[in-house]
Amino acid sequence: MSKGNNITEFDLINDYFSGMTRRRRDVLLGIGDDAALIRVPKGMDLALSVDTLVAGVHFFPEIPPADLGYKVLAVNLSDLAAMGAEPAWVTLALTIPQIDDQWIAGFCSGFTELATRFDLQLVGGDTTAGPLSVTVQVQGLIPAGEGLRRSGAVAGDDIYVTGGLGDAALALRCKQQGTDQREDMEQLSMRLDRPVPRVEAGIALRGIASSAIDISDGLVADLGHILKSSGVGARVTLDNLPMSPAVAAALEESGDWAMVVAGGDDYELCFTVPPERRDQLAGIEKQAGVAITRIGVVEARAGLRCLHGDGSLWQPDRGGFEHFANGSGQY
Repeated sequence: MSKGNNITEFDLINDYFSGMTRRRRDVLLGIGDDAALIRVPKGMDLALSVDTLVAGVHFFPEIPPADLGYKVLAVNLSDLAAMGAEPAWVTLALTIPQIDDQWIAGFCSGFTELATRFDLQLVGGDTTAGPLSVTVQVQGLIPAGEGLRRSGAVAGDDIYVTGGLGDAALALRCKQQGTDQREDMEQLSMRLDRPVPRVEAGIALRGIASSAIDISDGLVADLGHILKSSGVGARVTLDNLPMSPAVAAALEESGDWAMVVAGGDDYELCFTVPPERRDQLAGIEKQAGVAITRIGVVEARAGLRCLHGDGSLWQPDRGGFEHFANGSGQY
């Protein structure tokens, strides 16, 4: 139930956000002042990432608030994972049409669930009235000089991805087409609304991966960023891409590889590793609790070539989600 117009922004902060995450010893001053004061440990680099999610563009307006609270943090933590950073602090700017106790409580519960898992402290932010959108900035720590980057891949490096691809895109397609009554829809929706940021894998890849990125806009688009930043090309074998039985069945029926390589919202890691470090990945799989699959190889020749098992070339008709492109809105 909404409290109406009697509650102030400061009441909202005190009632819902001040105590929603645990407190860290390196936070000298958190919520309640003009700015937060943070003491960055000596010998550490600071990684920062910010994302805005807008209703109707990045999520369905009717998404359960707990799922939204979880997802807005997860997608930012995925960026930190791609850098090999350990999450530390977060700020939140929330724009909502009106104050609704039940909605805000649900949002905070999902946000806090993930923040607690990664020992994040909410140290500031903003609240305002308007169309539903959420902006989150996360900050993390990396031992000096050890941060993963998109640049660094060289010809001969192997290309890997964590987890599986295509589940979120399939879930989105089912919801858009009204075919979301299938038995496995709950599992697919979890991949869309509650992606698992691969923080542990990113940290473990320090000193092993030559480049890394998180897959938010689709494998083709995001691997393309690595190739461009590194000044190289690549060959990917489509048959090697990891996918769930549900995605495999949908692919068998439709033949639409774009769902797997360009659907977006996977929030897995794509990274490159020199062949001499390949044997170290088995330990990372066990340590991070996620499957790692070799999908291709970096080549000197520019461009990304996606090949079927028989060697024939598959050419995507789109490269992934792109803001401001005609008809790019997803939800």
